[in-house]
Amino acid sequence: MTNRIFRLGLGLLLAGLASSALAAATPDAALAPRGAYVARAADCAACHTAPGGKPYAGGYAIASPLGAIYATNITPSKNAGIGNWSEAQFARAVREGVAADGHRLYPAMPYAEYSGMTDEDVHALYAYLITQVAPVDKAPTQRTQLGFPYNLRSLMAGWNLLFLDRQRNTPAAGASPQLARGRYLVDVLGHCGSCHTPRNLFMASDRGAYLAGGDVDGWHAPNLTSDPVSGIGGWSEDELAGFLRNGHAPGKAQAAGGMAEAVEHSLRYLSDDDLHAIAAYLKSVPAKARPGQTQPAYTFGQTAERAYDFDNAQSATTLAAIGKARAAAADVEAQRSNVAGVTDGAILFDSACASCHQPSGSGTADHYYPSLFHNTVTGAATPNNLVMAILRGVSRQGADGAAFMPGFAGDMDDGQVAAVANFVAAHFGNPALTVTAGEVAQLRVGGPAPAIQRAMPWLMGGAILVVLLAIALAARLVRRKRSP
Repeated sequence: MTNRIFRLGLGLLLAGLASSALAAATPDAALAPRGAYVARAADCAACHTAPGGKPYAGGYAIASPLGAIYATNITPSKNAGIGNWSEAQFARAVREGVAADGHRLYPAMPYAEYSGMTDEDVHALYAYLITQVAPVDKAPTQRTQLGFPYNLRSLMAGWNLLFLDRQRNTPAAGASPQLARGRYLVDVLGHCGSCHTPRNLFMASDRGAYLAGGDVDGWHAPNLTSDPVSGIGGWSEDELAGFLRNGHAPGKAQAAGGMAEAVEHSLRYLSDDDLHAIAAYLKSVPAKARPGQTQPAYTFGQTAERAYDFDNAQSATTLAAIGKARAAAADVEAQRSNVAGVTDGAILFDSACASCHQPSGSGTADHYYPSLFHNTVTGAATPNNLVMAILRGVSRQGADGAAFMPGFAGDMDDGQVAAVANFVAAHFGNPALTVTAGEVAQLRVGGPAPAIQRAMPWLMGGAILVVLLAIALAARLVRRKRSP
């Protein structure tokens, strides 16, 4: 009798433990709303959703200096996604860059930043992806295929030893809750440093130039430190929060390229408290000045004397001009056809730019087409963003509406892009800003090759030489050993 009671009690205990383990392994759907917010703040959809594709099904090509890296399917599909992954496996992939099958990820997946994610946020993100995202039972057709030796993913183990900080995010001593939250959003979920911090020889973030600006796929991600000239020291918190929410700050800047994607897929969904926490934290980041820069980019330029002052025109004229600008934008092909064979910057501007940005460069009164002066693109110390905007255009959805500018990469050659960029900079922006056709050609393909890629032939040659010397030394030792 005693044995039967013991066995029954033991069975119930084991059943209870098994039930608890199963419950712990089953994601809690109640956490999904928090997980959805984490996914927005971490900008997961931007990379894991291909243009026109299903959410989180992968296939998006992430541009890298070493080649395109294709994002994977992270839907809860058991065949093609993460449906069979445990939460521990998911957490390891997110924070350490190692997939469930041991496959090592490239840091295009910003796990070096996500390593600071709290357990609570990882738990909620996993619950959201598993319980709320529709499974897609098809892996992306495109696979990442980098050239040798970058295709050796085992090398990432060494990279992680050198550059992956496995310590969880901890607020600075004495930091206010707002600054602590802002730092977490900037450094971890928002992974801002992956673009706005320059890279070292091994493509890891240069911690000595934290948020001092970096180059990504031809675009220049600007300095986000508190420096009043090179950084955002001259911006108010409200201006910064508004820019993050809407993608533009009249009289200062507009988001394009990767920043436009961040606004569209992530930042415009964040709470006002979080946006102001980001702004407050950025204003607290120690200043890093760009050598030689003496004037903030957004302070350059004024209405060109070559045309009327659009902002002071009579209302009827203003409305007519806005209508004309919008009609011209709708008829993009007709606008583009006017630039064939032209090499004069003034003619190119009048043919391709003035109908929207106005002959005076002052844009439209509603700022849909921004002013070309008092603009960080035309007043910048580098031509990257001006050239890239001409080549690729702008497409952005902010909280207060959409913005669009056609790209002219297929309609202007490198000399034409250089000509119109130089004209715009000279008349509306930084007169010291110039660009050559050769520089445009380089930016067209994503910018200069990184130092490690330029050095790789020498590194490979050195490695081969070392191996040959080692073989020769070993052979010599063997001969010595065999000789009487």
